[in-house]
Amino acid sequence: MKPEHLPLLKSVSAPAVHPDGTRAIVSVTRPDFDADAYVGQLWNVPQDPEKAARRLTRGFRDTAPAISPDGRVLAFLRSAPGGKPQLHVVEAAGGEPRPLTDRSLGVSSFAWSPDSQRIVFGSREPEDGRYGTTEGVGAGGEDARLITSFKYRMNGVGYIQDKPLQLFILDVPGLGEEPPVPPAGRALREALRDQALRNQVPGDPALRGGGGLPGASGGSAAAVPGLPQARQLTTGAADHTGESFSSDGTAVYFVAELHDTSDQDLVSGIYRVSAGGGEPVAVKAPNVGLQTVLHVRESQDGKWLFFAAQDLGSSGRDFVAKNTVLHIMPAAGGDARVLSDAENMDIAGPGARIELRGSDSALVLNNAQGTVELLEFSATGSHALLVHGDRVVTGAGAAGGSVFITFTDCATAGDVACLDHGQLRLLTDFSAALRTEAGIIEPRELVVPSPDGYEVHGWVLMPPGRGPHPVLLNIHGGPFSQYTVALFDEGQVDAEAGYAVVMCNPRGSSGYGQAHGRAIKERMGTVDMQDVLAFLDGALEKFSSLDSGSLGIMGGSYGGYLTAWIISQDRRFKAAIVERGFLDPVSFTGSSDIGWFFGGEYTGPLPEQMAAQSPMATISGVRTPTLVIHSEDDLRCPVEQGQRYFTALKQQGVDAAFLVFPGEDHELSRSGTPHHRRQRFEHILAWWARYLPMPNNHAAGESAAGDPGSGD
Repeated sequence: MKPEHLPLLKSVSAPAVHPDGTRAIVSVTRPDFDADAYVGQLWNVPQDPEKAARRLTRGFRDTAPAISPDGRVLAFLRSAPGGKPQLHVVEAAGGEPRPLTDRSLGVSSFAWSPDSQRIVFGSREPEDGRYGTTEGVGAGGEDARLITSFKYRMNGVGYIQDKPLQLFILDVPGLGEEPPVPPAGRALREALRDQALRNQVPGDPALRGGGGLPGASGGSAAAVPGLPQARQLTTGAADHTGESFSSDGTAVYFVAELHDTSDQDLVSGIYRVSAGGGEPVAVKAPNVGLQTVLHVRESQDGKWLFFAAQDLGSSGRDFVAKNTVLHIMPAAGGDARVLSDAENMDIAGPGARIELRGSDSALVLNNAQGTVELLEFSATGSHALLVHGDRVVTGAGAAGGSVFITFTDCATAGDVACLDHGQLRLLTDFSAALRTEAGIIEPRELVVPSPDGYEVHGWVLMPPGRGPHPVLLNIHGGPFSQYTVALFDEGQVDAEAGYAVVMCNPRGSSGYGQAHGRAIKERMGTVDMQDVLAFLDGALEKFSSLDSGSLGIMGGSYGGYLTAWIISQDRRFKAAIVERGFLDPVSFTGSSDIGWFFGGEYTGPLPEQMAAQSPMATISGVRTPTLVIHSEDDLRCPVEQGQRYFTALKQQGVDAAFLVFPGEDHELSRSGTPHHRRQRFEHILAWWARYLPMPNNHAAGESAAGDPGSGD
């Protein structure tokens, strides 16, 4: 795979299964260089092997499909070029989609009511005068912000207190009706006059509609003619997420931080609000301690609440390497029971989303030793392993006796399969062009003992040919995350250029139990460094085609941390890349969106603990030529971390470059603009070409390799 092959990476959403179980709808999106955006549509995927999958919609970017419980209507989010995602509906058999919202900041998520008549959705509600709600007032002209809390920014979102994520509910119009006609001339003038009168009445429900009149800014303005009136359900000064209806449709469940000490801890809870409006009511099991709840669903028979949560200890902040655990409690109230193994199961698959199956069962995704499995839990406590093996399940859905999944593995960026008599049957092949045109290298699994005997699990991507191959040691972020068997574009691009890629899940990673993950709490840079270097040595010993004298090292976020830490103490590497790194726990505390708690929980809160685990404190030992990569809008590991690290390297004479991406945040390598993602690959290859030259790496003399001091 080469950087120009990025548009062949087709991502597939979780499946929306039709109630009769005969088919599923998924969104298929991909990077597009011409639009410099992610484009894609919805696809219909029949279970019948005689019928082929087909494109169902033709929007610029159609995502998040959900079929109404009666099977008649398909709801989804559509984004126009440069626009925000808005809620649309279309007949499930196909037809012309109809917009339901015109929110100025878009719609983030939604859920159907059991009677298929209503939809509850989440949307950020901007404070008056901000984010374009006042014509002529741009971001630089807004009023000053007075910050009094720890939680005021979020990576990828920006400021959050002036645009909390609220919940709204609307009635879905009949799709057989005549389409609305927008007002013009005298009718438009009358509509605008009526809106102006309503705007003079504080608290008028009409001000909480789906969008604005033509020429208005949208958001909190009166409803656009033709769009259904959306009624705001929540008003709390916090994000309200994970919305879903109760089984009888009378209430909406959601997750939020609405307790009095919410600014001092990481606790979030379950709340229920009447679908007709009113004050939310906390839903809490008496026997449960401080938790952060990720998702909640009421069982289809209405008797139980399934919820996914992490224990936070007595402080409400002890989040380090805590597995996400499935719980169940009576919907009417009472004690909760733990269903999944809290020590060895981590049901933190994509979004930690719970899908229902049958009257009293739930489907969840479990991180398991470099894979993601599909598990089913019943209200009685029994569970079954439905899908496992060398793949990463990314979504699941069940209806009409059928179970559909979406997944990725070493040969696909995303595909759809169904369970057929307990076995997976492939229904799509969206990565056929990727394999044909780009070529995919299958990773080789390896287990290596660390010096203390602890087994380290990982993979080696071996480039074609006999070697000797230069070796790149890649370190993942998190740290409570994991490399998996899924197709990894980073490794594929490097291997195509002639480099063997070595990657593992050292202590601190997820997927191997909480003890494995918590081994580096207040011990960062100890056994984790020991494990990755032992795995590298083990790979060099096992594969004779690897060149032990030609080594590079790179990592992002926590991986950037460990890369910077290692090169301050180990001189074997010819070059390094430190990307979006957690490089100074001290300054991180005041600059990162999570800095007020993250560093203190991982390194320990005392200044001497932070210094003992800080790459900035040991930077004087670095001699390795280092490319520092960062994004200007990164709020997770702010750009000052990279700036200070690069400057210190230059001051002590290390050959260094600083590559900075405008308009990108912490997610650049995964969801940055296609142009920037390709450019990032080109600069990385150029850096390796300079210090680890290979005939297959044609980037020599280009990008960062041309002038490492410029950072161009």
